[in-house]
Amino acid sequence: MKSELEKLIELQKTDTNIRSLKKAIESAEQRRASLEQEFEQHAFSIREIQTRRDTAQEKRTDLENKIAENKIYVERASRNLKSAQNQKEYETAMRETDALQKQISALETQVLEKMTEIEEVEKVLTERADEINSLEANQKAALKNFDAELAKNKQEEEIESQKREKVFQTLPPQMASIYNRLAQRSRDGIAVAEVLGGSCSACFMSLRPQVQVELKTTDVIITCENCTRILYVSPEPKAMTQDS
Repeated sequence: MKSELEKLIELQKTDTNIRSLKKAIESAEQRRASLEQEFEQHAFSIREIQTRRDTAQEKRTDLENKIAENKIYVERASRNLKSAQNQKEYETAMRETDALQKQISALETQVLEKMTEIEEVEKVLTERADEINSLEANQKAALKNFDAELAKNKQEEEIESQKREKVFQTLPPQMASIYNRLAQRSRDGIAVAEVLGGSCSACFMSLRPQVQVELKTTDVIITCENCTRILYVSPEPKAMTQDS
């Protein structure tokens, strides 16, 4: 039969696990939203690049339409130049033709700039093609895994709670009351603390040598002289023997 100390240690480990599971469950909604936001940021960055490409293509098309329109005006100005009846008409047609040719040249330069911009953006999209193609699938997989983990945590929390109830019911009422009081008083819910390196792992206070000896040699309930938590020492692992 387990000693009261063994039951308290088991109860503490169970409560610590339940506390961790509840924290994960309670923060699940926020963590899921963060996960969705992370994927949305990736999607947004990709949409932003695609929008830059589409905008540049639209601008290029607009520029090419203006070039085509100005070429029509050049043809008209050339006809006016050929049909000029006097010096004034001739000079007017020449000025118009020259101005239109300059506009066409400037527009063609802008088209080349847009073509370069489109090529650069297309290069980035090509480099990120795998990411773009797998983004939606990765998001679904990540959310599915998250939901599965959450369901597992809820199931484990229920099992651990039932286990806790069984162990708790086997404790003497006075001991159960002491445990509850210590656990509720502590922000971390620790009522039973392991001794590590000769110190209480909850408050880090060094224990007197006599206390350390008693912890190793008896099953008597011993509390920390500083934080009053119940103390215990884990058994040392048995040394493995090799066949000669």
